[in-house]
Amino acid sequence: MAGNTAAGNATAGNAAAGHAAAGSTVSGRTVDEVLVQREGRSGLIVLNRPAALNALTHAMVRRIDAALDTWERDDRVETVVVTGAGDRAFCAGGDIVAIHRAATGGDPAAVEEFWRDEYRLNARIARFPKPYVAVMSGIVMGGGVGVSAHGSVRIVTGTTRVAMPEAGIGFVPDVGGTYLLSLAPGELGTHLALTAGSAGAGDALLCGLADHFVPTERLPALLDDLAELPVHEALVRHVAPAPPAPLERQREWIDSCYAAGTVEEILGRLRDSGEPEAGKAAERITANSPTAVKVTLAALRRARSLGPLEAVLDQEYRTSCAALDTPDLAEGIRAQVIDKDRTPRWSPATLDAVAPAAVARYFAQLGERELGLATTKPLERW
Repeated sequence: MAGNTAAGNATAGNAAAGHAAAGSTVSGRTVDEVLVQREGRSGLIVLNRPAALNALTHAMVRRIDAALDTWERDDRVETVVVTGAGDRAFCAGGDIVAIHRAATGGDPAAVEEFWRDEYRLNARIARFPKPYVAVMSGIVMGGGVGVSAHGSVRIVTGTTRVAMPEAGIGFVPDVGGTYLLSLAPGELGTHLALTAGSAGAGDALLCGLADHFVPTERLPALLDDLAELPVHEALVRHVAPAPPAPLERQREWIDSCYAAGTVEEILGRLRDSGEPEAGKAAERITANSPTAVKVTLAALRRARSLGPLEAVLDQEYRTSCAALDTPDLAEGIRAQVIDKDRTPRWSPATLDAVAPAAVARYFAQLGERELGLATTKPLERW
């Protein structure tokens, strides 16, 4: 965060010393991509790729996991705090350029291994036995949701924009995103997932993606207090009333339209509703990958009955691996990130051309490649 003295002073000589740091080379010098240190009673993790909006690499995932390993056993660390460097983003997602390379002739096994470690980290965060405080300021997308919204204390600010925009790149919400969105009130989660839309601070709180609102200018003082006080005492000093939630005023048409059984029926209801915002939602959905939209709806509906987060992450691992073998993921990343022409050529190009079997293959068991998290007994949270 801008003005975050604790983040600005974080160095690699820290509580997780002995584990290899995630780093990159900038102007001939090595820069740690995850800064980890103990600040009083808190362990501080700073995602430190501000030029890349703190997007996660595999090494960063391993670094965070190593820090949690150390601090889970360290009685001096009572709280874990995770933030993002810079003033633009907490974390804009995973390294989708690497995913694009794998989807266009690279090494798919490397991406699958990244997802395995990432999803295991998401599950670990959700059951971490100490308070895990995520400061979700700025952009929070995809993988950034995975390392924040499963935490026990999730803080949003006036700059927060939370999104699971995967359908817009031919992918399906992962990192526990379908679990979180399936728990949102009514059909709000379905709306955000199918449109690949974003939520500001008020809507994030409404949808259950966050717990507290803290004004941006209060963050440095909050981080200082978290280093000295129990979490609840620190929060009381800085939490402010939640800002407006625009989606609250749209609940009636959202819940009615997205309750339909298929994407085609949802679009029909949106267009027939007479609500201008519903019409815009229909346009956003039809701009996304037809296959990804249909799989996303199926994944959300399945997530509601799967049970714990671990079972949903197992399902998401299947859908992610399946997406890696389809043309839409590579094409979506090309259009949105590589060439940035914003004109993806989806295959197939229309919803009616997406066969039921094409959707079903995303949920097929992977045999020995299964993630297998559902067999892990969750731990009690603090």
